[in-house]
Amino acid sequence: MTNAAPIEDVPIGGEGIRLGQFLKFAGLLDSGGNVKEAIVDGFVTVNGEVDRRRGRQLQFGDIVTFEGRSVRVRP
Repeated sequence: MTNAAPIEDVPIGGEGIRLGQFLKFAGLLDSGGNVKEAIVDGFVTVNGEVDRRRGRQLQFGDIVTFEGRSVRVRP
C-alpha cells in the first residue's frame, strides 16, 4: 500500500478505553451520535477489521481507522 497515512499514537493514560470513547478522545469524531452512526454503518475498523461494537474494549496497540486516518491506542 503506497502513500498510506502515518499511524498516530494516542496515549489514553489509563487501563483501557471503549471504541466509542476512543473515537471522540482521539478526535476522529466529535459527537456520540456521529460515533454510533459511523460504527453501526461499518465505517470504523479495529486492526483492519470492521467492528460494529461501540462498547468494544480496546487494548494497547490496537489501531483504529476512520476515513483514512489511523490511530494507535497507547498507555
